[in-house]
Amino acid sequence: MAGRKRLRPVAEINVVPYIDVMLVLLIIFMVTAPLLMQGVEVELPKAEAQAVDSDDSEPLIASIKANGELYLNVGGDESAAITMETLQRRVGAVLRANPNKPVLVWGDQAVPYGQVVNLMVALQASGAANVGLVTESPE
Repeated sequence: MAGRKRLRPVAEINVVPYIDVMLVLLIIFMVTAPLLMQGVEVELPKAEAQAVDSDDSEPLIASIKANGELYLNVGGDESAAITMETLQRRVGAVLRANPNKPVLVWGDQAVPYGQVVNLMVALQASGAANVGLVTESPE
């Protein structure tokens, strides 16, 4: 018996607790992801409208505040105001990579209609085939 090697027991990792933690995290992310909506805080106008069909891709959100400042939820600091040219350049770059990406406008209700139209025209010139307006329910 002197020449025999002793076999060591194989250590096994119990993965059941890790699977439980993973499933809890998955549920948390699934619940909180739809609640997170990016954009700049604006006072949206109230309107009776049907919701737009949404797909899984996050939309481009161009925001215009009451003072006319523009914001975009893509590229750089999303809370920093940008110029119309910068907005067009960024939107164009994103839409060249993903032409079917939805584009939405969050316009403060105090913004003159002409500024919102100018923003929509700039977005369409950047390659956005359809531009949607975001409103709140008048409840």
